[in-house]
Amino acid sequence: MLMSGEFVVRWVELLGGFSVLLQCFEYARITSSTSPQGVWAWSVQRADIPDQPAWLKHSLDWLYQPALYQLQLLVRAMAAVALMVAGNHLAVALLLFTGNVLLLIRWRGAFNGGSDFMTLITATGLLIAQVVEMFTDAQTGWSAGLGYIAIQTLSSYFVSGWVKLKRPEWRNGQALPVFLNSGLYGPLKSDSVFRRPVVALVCSWAFILWEGLFPLVLVFPSWTFGFVGVALLFHFLVFWFFGLNRFFWAWAANLGSIFFLSHYLS
Repeated sequence: MLMSGEFVVRWVELLGGFSVLLQCFEYARITSSTSPQGVWAWSVQRADIPDQPAWLKHSLDWLYQPALYQLQLLVRAMAAVALMVAGNHLAVALLLFTGNVLLLIRWRGAFNGGSDFMTLITATGLLIAQVVEMFTDAQTGWSAGLGYIAIQTLSSYFVSGWVKLKRPEWRNGQALPVFLNSGLYGPLKSDSVFRRPVVALVCSWAFILWEGLFPLVLVFPSWTFGFVGVALLFHFLVFWFFGLNRFFWAWAANLGSIFFLSHYLS
């Protein structure tokens, strides 16, 4: 039996809020690096922004001055706590969405790759739910918001699997050891089981099939627990081996929406 809509809503609110709060703490820890004297100072990063009108650059300079930037992080953290404690509201959704966009601009597109964009998907889904609710009702609003999150999340897996399928180094298993060599604890040992061609080939195709076939849960809802369970394990292992903790929480927050959409379509 699939999870209820109310459970999925709280799943997204609690894990989504925690994911954002964790990111805010991470940004706060590197304050010295984002200061005017730091390696990630706005005065340095703004040089990578394409030519824009002077008024826009002046506006961004004002927006990302240290004090105002720290205020943005504080407001975003407070909105994340509100999401976890009181649930989704229009003001909370607007703050989370706006805060996410401002950070993407500040970091020239993304600070931590896919997890930042997955967080944006969460914030967008929360905002969609509130906007749709204004014109209809809460159930329809959440259906639209969770549906958006689920489709975007499933698409991320499908595209990732399709890209691997197109690359010969993934089809023959050569890419896996190279991928694992960049782990948190250094290159794989010379006798690592993942260096064995057969093991690398089987693992590579397991990734390709799992990611590429993930959207089938919309046709076979009973498969959802299996695919989502593997996803949680996969992202936890990515955190464990590569130290990418925000990846785990960013994806975990959105996986519950897949239960909703698969049940809704069935």
